Amino acid sequence: MNNSIYPCLTLRGKIAEASDFYMQTFGEGRIAQTSPYVIQIELSGQKFMLLNDGPTALPNPSISFMVMCRTPEETERYWNSLIEGGNVLMPLNNYDWSPKYGWIEDKYGVSWQLYTGTNEDNFQKFCPTLMFTGTRAGKATEAVNFYAGVFPQSHIDGIMKYSEADGEPVNFVKHAQFKLNDFMVMAMDSSSDQGSGFNDAISIVAECDTQAEIDQYWEQLTANGGREVACGWLTDKYGISWQIIPKILGRLMSDRERGQRVMTALMQMKKLIIADLENA
Repeated sequence: MNNSIYPCLTLRGKIAEASDFYMQTFGEGRIAQTSPYVIQIELSGQKFMLLNDGPTALPNPSISFMVMCRTPEETERYWNSLIEGGNVLMPLNNYDWSPKYGWIEDKYGVSWQLYTGTNEDNFQKFCPTLMFTGTRAGKATEAVNFYAGVFPQSHIDGIMKYSEADGEPVNFVKHAQFKLNDFMVMAMDSSSDQGSGFNDAISIVAECDTQAEIDQYWEQLTANGGREVACGWLTDKYGISWQIIPKILGRLMSDRERGQRVMTALMQMKKLIIADLENA
């Protein structure tokens, strides 16, 4: 599995507790890296970064995670764990698209769509799902094509529009699937007032091998209304937050002798410069 792109959840003061909770909930998990500021876990082989500091925004359903389950029993098991202190967004039930589906917000504010598929569904286990609402409703098709043009090894698997019977504009996206560097992402439009939109509580990390790769992503994702933030963070024109980082950053930060110097150098940058980090 290509883990060069993965999600980051900002859960201030709760990352140790949350990492244990997610590994217990979903199983097949391990801690890949730990520090007071960051815990990186793997769930079914997929990376998740849990961040202890940074953005003050809270997660909301505009970015959720579709969880591909093989059986109704597996779906119910996850549901029964996530419901502890959580909120139901769509009840666990039988729907036209799945024999057992539910949408739930866990006690940390992170949203999960639990989907029961078939053994023929050859998807990754966890798929970030972007919901375009408010002023960005109707932008999903444009965004999917934009992201597929930014990242190499990208592929749009399908874009399904709403029908008149769905009660949404027929040019809006009901469900889209696309891959960025072989990492599956989903998208949809919603005309209903969700009361929330994209923020930096959930970001997408892109690890890069070279400075040229960082430069390319940075330039394209900040163009036409995107903006530079700090420390390798940016927000694109649709409001999605990205962390564009060198693949060697974890090794540099964990170096006892120069880890703090690397952190100091990083804090002074917007776009990250690999050579300056290596020379810190």
